[in-house]
Amino acid sequence: MATLGRDVVFEDFFPSMVEKLGAEGFLKELSNGFRMLMDEEREVITFESLKKNSVLLGLKDMRDDEVMCMLREGDFDGDGCLNEMEFCVLMFRLSPDLMDISRIWLEETLAKL
Repeated sequence: MATLGRDVVFEDFFPSMVEKLGAEGFLKELSNGFRMLMDEEREVITFESLKKNSVLLGLKDMRDDEVMCMLREGDFDGDGCLNEMEFCVLMFRLSPDLMDISRIWLEETLAKL
């Protein structure tokens, strides 16, 4: 289980997804998730697009301050939105087990060099 914001808790299925889909398949699914949540005109996740699509995440009752907290958590460039890279990094950060898997991928890749 992981916590988003103050009160939102979700079960972490990412490690099992990686196991079933492989690294490339999992990253493709993250990309699909980003596109599902993004503002189609701006091609970023905005407050409005996240609020509108929160029902797709099972988070229909999220308060505005919780939506803003999610955006701030992943917004590295300070523009108030999440681009695809920021979204993917946030998803990895929210999954401690996935962080461990990504370290293993990195070590395996470096060992091949």
